Amino acid sequence: MKRDAFFDNAKFILIFLVVFGHMIQPFTDEKAIEVMYDFIYIFHMPAFILLSGFFAKGIGKAGYVWDLFRKLIVPYLVFQILYSGYYYMIGDSGWQTVWYEPHWALWFLLSLFCWHLLLIVFKKIPSYVGLTFAVGIGLFVGYVDAIGHEFSLSRTFVFFPFFLLGYWLSKEKLMKLTQPVVKGSAIVLATAVIIVLSVSPPFPTDWLLGSFSYQDMDQPVWGAMFRLGVYLLAILLASSLFAWVPRKTYRWTKLGKQTLYVYLLHGVFIQFFREAGWFKVDHVGDVLGLAFLSMLIVLLLSSKVVIVPFQPFIEGKITQLKGWINERKQRKNRELLQ
Repeated sequence: MKRDAFFDNAKFILIFLVVFGHMIQPFTDEKAIEVMYDFIYIFHMPAFILLSGFFAKGIGKAGYVWDLFRKLIVPYLVFQILYSGYYYMIGDSGWQTVWYEPHWALWFLLSLFCWHLLLIVFKKIPSYVGLTFAVGIGLFVGYVDAIGHEFSLSRTFVFFPFFLLGYWLSKEKLMKLTQPVVKGSAIVLATAVIIVLSVSPPFPTDWLLGSFSYQDMDQPVWGAMFRLGVYLLAILLASSLFAWVPRKTYRWTKLGKQTLYVYLLHGVFIQFFREAGWFKVDHVGDVLGLAFLSMLIVLLLSSKVVIVPFQPFIEGKITQLKGWINERKQRKNRELLQ
């Protein structure tokens, strides 16, 4: 599929929110940070997953499942080992875990693989029927205590409706969100959500993670209604974000192509900062500093300095290395000719 600036811009904004959300998580005992954290977590992963579903329209081609395994499961196993070693080195107590319990943000790779497999079946079902069924499954799994963090099963079923919705969405429908009336509504909605989060009692973030049963969240009976509310709020706020994503190409637009590198590697920084305990938040300047640091991490992990050596582990390719070697050869040839 031909790249479009809108989607790369959206992915860049979302990956920044992922890093920033993880950066501020240790400081959520402060009410303002808690509100900011919850607001981000309501929509940032649903929006990311929706975009992943949008770009899954090539499903069913020859060798598709093998390509998925190579692109998702192999990096998952590699980074599961790498993070275990890294956590051990920095003294993180969570380093010792089995291979089927994802470290850090690696759950996304397992779930993304499963979403593509589920799509093989669900794409044959009429869109509204399939979406209704997917939402029903997402609501039901919360009642099954055995479905949890292992193999990322809970998150796979809970977030699948967003992936399926993205698959059925056309570019034209997404672009309708950029209309002025939608933009205005988006501001009103976002403001209302922030106000409600600010004045209401603490909101259990576990509802936004998709990895806990209703029993674990003290709602063994009415949990499905709570999750349905989270679904509706997530899609409304994700739509609000898309309404404001610029459609023009900027210097940073191309960095939206490299979000997987940022997603897989930013945990190296975040976990180190958490173990080191270097930061604290006392005023708004500290928050701005964490936002600035988050942006630096995104820019670094989107750069060739990182992409060239890590491409074999993440994509199973060495095209970036070959390109870098060719660039150096061409530069030397130009110098010799001068």
